[in-house]
Amino acid sequence: MTPQQFVHKWRGVTLKERSASQEHFIDLCHLVNHPTPAAHDPTGERFTFERGADKQTGGQGWADVWYRGRFAWEYKGKHKDLDAAYNQILLYREALENPPLMVVSDMERILIHTNFTNTVKQVHEITLDDLLTREGMDRLRALFYKPEQFRAAQTTEHVTEEAARQFARLAEQLRKWGEAPDKIAHFLIRLLFCLFAEDIGLLPENLFSQLVARTRGRAPDFAHQLQQLFNAMQNGGWFGVAEIAQFDGALFDGAAVLELDSTGLDILARVSGLDWSSIEPSILGTLFQRSLDPALRAQLGAHYTSKEDILLIVEPVLMAPLRRGWAKVEAQARELAAQRDNANGRKKTNLHKELTALLTGFAAEIAAVRVLDPGCGSANFLYVALRLLLDLEKEVITLAGDLGVGRFIPAVSPAQLYGIELNEYAYELAQTTVWIGYIQWLHENGFGHPEQPILKPLNNIKHMDAILATDENGRPVEPTWPEADVIVGNPPFLGGNRIRQELGDQYVDSLFALYDGRIPAFADLVCYWFEKARYLIETGSLNRA
Repeated sequence: MTPQQFVHKWRGVTLKERSASQEHFIDLCHLVNHPTPAAHDPTGERFTFERGADKQTGGQGWADVWYRGRFAWEYKGKHKDLDAAYNQILLYREALENPPLMVVSDMERILIHTNFTNTVKQVHEITLDDLLTREGMDRLRALFYKPEQFRAAQTTEHVTEEAARQFARLAEQLRKWGEAPDKIAHFLIRLLFCLFAEDIGLLPENLFSQLVARTRGRAPDFAHQLQQLFNAMQNGGWFGVAEIAQFDGALFDGAAVLELDSTGLDILARVSGLDWSSIEPSILGTLFQRSLDPALRAQLGAHYTSKEDILLIVEPVLMAPLRRGWAKVEAQARELAAQRDNANGRKKTNLHKELTALLTGFAAEIAAVRVLDPGCGSANFLYVALRLLLDLEKEVITLAGDLGVGRFIPAVSPAQLYGIELNEYAYELAQTTVWIGYIQWLHENGFGHPEQPILKPLNNIKHMDAILATDENGRPVEPTWPEADVIVGNPPFLGGNRIRQELGDQYVDSLFALYDGRIPAFADLVCYWFEKARYLIETGSLNRA
């Protein structure tokens, strides 16, 4: 089949999806000289139509076409919502072995969504007219023969690092105007979230970028319009002709907009071109803390704790016991399902109820786990913990769909995370990091967006000193940590010979007196976090740390 023949045939077809999709795909195979699924793989083990997959929301679903290691493909009828089709295929991505490309098509357009690990996600479109060009045919051939050609060169870490560098420049510009560092930080964190919200689909498409572009040479107009947008995001409502969801969460409460000069607006215009939906939350907070905190500005290019390093702590402390429990529950669930399928009448009903209770009960157990980082910084450990809990819960939901239990929505949420942080920049970034990570996970896994208000206040992240407090009479007392099941994190190290130099005599004398007999004087500062965690485990208030 030639491109001209293909385009002529499919431009005029008005058949419904079910009637036309397989013929459309077979014609695509002929167009690029690739064997059809039946010819290439008669067993359907690697390349097949209607690959059985169980949607995470419950019930039976199908990938219209599946090619192992290359793509999963979902068809919709002509002019149907392809975003909805993409969300649908996301729901059963893991059951389809997490293919590098996820494709949706209405037979007039083919949208190729990249799904490569740790890279910026991209969308490539092939229209019928594109198939009459060499470039369009090359993209179609790559889809079948060389999917790696769609891998983005830019990683999520590179995007996050570039965003932090540019925000450091913005912060420097505002400091030159004499703005207070804490006001600068709060303002730029709101800008950060707006850029993310636009690219993840929480704000209308290009709304923030267009605001920057249209007022780029008129700083007062930008400040005025931005204030109106912040007000709309706080309460929900209208910004011009665009309806804005309610965000709330204290991020947009009351604080004034800072006026950017022409240089600042140029920087903001540049960063609005980045893909903010692909920023990496596990390093986001650390990098932006360095860019916003004048005391840490020189560390912007320094090493940061990578996601891989964080997993060395979070996996054994938080996830290993849960995974052991899940292995037992999964085996028991499959056995119950087999018994149910071979039973009749009341016995069948009772076995189904038992299976449902088993799976929903374990999901509830995951959603009840409380995780504390008592030196949480900008919440990189808490974010990774949240994502791992969500991933495990999704495994439970997947099996529930597979075994016919029915749909339930993820219940794991940021409300399970507890933190303590003294640094004001890190504290504010911590809340934003957690919410960005949570929203990003829901989006990437086909579960849509949180209900409004989109941001709920994270009152369980405390702005306080984790190892020393004072009572109403000014006497040193040991701070009370939030109740939790596990503790993760990387508390600060400070050698004993530097403690007085860094913390001051009064603080150190109070610290030594408070922990006398438990921690030797001039031990490394990190020992105070370990001692408190040890005591909580010993008294039964904590399971692991």
